[in-house]
Amino acid sequence: MNNKLSRREFIECAACGVMALSLGTLPLKSAQADSLPDLTDGKHIFVTKEAMYYEKLHENEIRCKLCPKECVVGDKERGWCGVRDNRQGIYYTMVHSNPCAMHIDPIEKKPFYHFLPASLAFSISTAGCNLNCKYCQNWQISQYRPEQTDNVYAPPELVVEAAQKRKCQSIAYTYAEPIVFYEYMLDTARIGRKAGVKSVVISAGYIYTDPLKELCETVDAVKIDLKAFSDKFYREICKGTLKPVLDTLKTLKQMNIWHEIVDLVVPTLNDTEEEFKELAKWTVDNLGPDVPLHFSRFHPTYQLKNLPYTPLKTLETARQISMDVGLNYVYIGNVNPDHEGNNTYCPKCHKMLIERYGYIIRKNDVANGRCKYCGNEIPGVWE
Repeated sequence: MNNKLSRREFIECAACGVMALSLGTLPLKSAQADSLPDLTDGKHIFVTKEAMYYEKLHENEIRCKLCPKECVVGDKERGWCGVRDNRQGIYYTMVHSNPCAMHIDPIEKKPFYHFLPASLAFSISTAGCNLNCKYCQNWQISQYRPEQTDNVYAPPELVVEAAQKRKCQSIAYTYAEPIVFYEYMLDTARIGRKAGVKSVVISAGYIYTDPLKELCETVDAVKIDLKAFSDKFYREICKGTLKPVLDTLKTLKQMNIWHEIVDLVVPTLNDTEEEFKELAKWTVDNLGPDVPLHFSRFHPTYQLKNLPYTPLKTLETARQISMDVGLNYVYIGNVNPDHEGNNTYCPKCHKMLIERYGYIIRKNDVANGRCKYCGNEIPGVWE
C-alpha cells in the first residue's frame, strides 16, 4: 500500500466531506474560521482563526502564552514559530486547516510501542516550530513559514473523515511541531473523539501547563522527543530549555495520559553514560519504571552533517544502563529491524511479548493488557 496520501486522493476525500457538510451530516462549529482577505493569499494560507492563549498588551502588542518563549509580538509581526500573526492586537493562527504534510503511517513509526500495535495513524503536519534543532529531520517544513510550503485546505472534519476512510484508528499530529498548530490539533482531536478516532501527539513538549492540560482532555497519547538531559544542549542545539519539557512529562503523568519518550542520541553532544544514567533515574523517580524509553540513532542532517551516525554500541549501552537503573521498557530505534532492542519483554517472566521487525509486528502476546505467559500487567493502550 502506498502510505503517502496524494493530493488527488485527499481532494477526492475532501469533496466527499464537502458534500456531507452540505447535507448537514457533520458538525461545523469547532472548525469555523473567519477568512481575512488581508491575511490569506488564496494559495498557501486558506483560513485564519484567532489563536488561543495570548494576552493583549499596550499599543496593539500581544504576549503569547502558549509556550515558554512568551513572544511579545508587535502589530503586523509574527512570533518565533512563524505561524502566528498579530493584526491590530488580535493574534491569529495561520495554519488552522492548512496542513503541508499528510501520510498514512504505522503507529510504530512515531514511535509508539505500547499503543494500539500494528494500527495505522493518519499523520498530519503544518509548517512551523517553536524550537530550532540543528539536526531536525523535517527542517524543510519545521523551519519554514506556511506561505513557503505547499499546503492543502483540510478542515478538521475532513481530516477525521479521511482517517476513517483509510481505516486509521488514530490521527497523529507529527513531523514538525504540533504545538504551533495547537488550535487545529485541538479542534481535530475533539471531532475525532466524537467519531471514535483516537489522537496521538508527537511533540518536543515545549509548551505551558495550561494549554497542555486542555489538550490532555482530548488526546489519547503523547510521545515526547526529549532532546537531551542537559540544559546546555537545549540552549545551544535547540534554542530552548530543558525544564519546561520535564514539566510537560510530569503533567502528562498527572493527567494520566499515556506517554512514551524518545532520546535521539547525537555523538559527542548527548551520548555520555553519565547522562544516560541521569535521564533514566529522573524518569524512574518522576514518571515511574513503566514509561517506555526509546534511544534512537542519529543520522547526519541539516546543520549537523559533520557528525557521524550513532554507534550501535552506544545505543546498546544506553539501553542497558537504563534497565539497570530500573526502567522496564527500553528500546533502540533506527537500527537493524530485527535487533532485540525493538522487542517488548515481560519484566516479570522475561519472555518476549511483542516481536517487531522494523515497523512490522511479527507476534503479539499481550492479551487484554497482560502477559500471556504469567499474567503480569503490561502498561499501555492496547485496544
